[in-house]
Amino acid sequence: MAVATPEIYGGPPTVDTVSTRVPLERTVGSIAIIPLALRGIALTIVPLHQFDSFDKVITHESSWNVFATNPDSGAYGLGQALPPEKMATHGVDWRFNPVTQIRWTYDYMNRRYGGPDGAWKFWQANHWY
Repeated sequence: MAVATPEIYGGPPTVDTVSTRVPLERTVGSIAIIPLALRGIALTIVPLHQFDSFDKVITHESSWNVFATNPDSGAYGLGQALPPEKMATHGVDWRFNPVTQIRWTYDYMNRRYGGPDGAWKFWQANHWY
C-alpha cells in the first residue's frame, strides 16, 4: 500500500484563501445557479402566465439578489421594497428569506399594478416600479 508523503505530492497542502471562498453565485455555462433556484421557488408562488413579467421586473430590480440594496434610496431585496420594513407584513424573516420576499413582491405587484404584467409594463415605461 502506498503512503502519501510530502515528497510525492510536492509538500504539505497550502490554502489559497482567494480560491477557497464560496461565491454567492456559481455559474453553469451562462446560467447562475442561485437565481435559477429562486426562480424555481417563485414558480410555486407566481402563476405561470404571469411569471415572465415577474422575472423581468426582479431581474432588472435586483438580479435575484435577496440582499440587493439601492445605495441611494435604501430599497431592499428581490422586489426592492421601500421602505424595506414593508415586507414584514409577510414574515419576520423578510431580510433574508427569498420566499417571504417573493410573496411580498407578488402581492405588491397585484395591489399596485394589477399583477406582474402591469408592473413590467410600468417598469418598461419608467425604469422603476
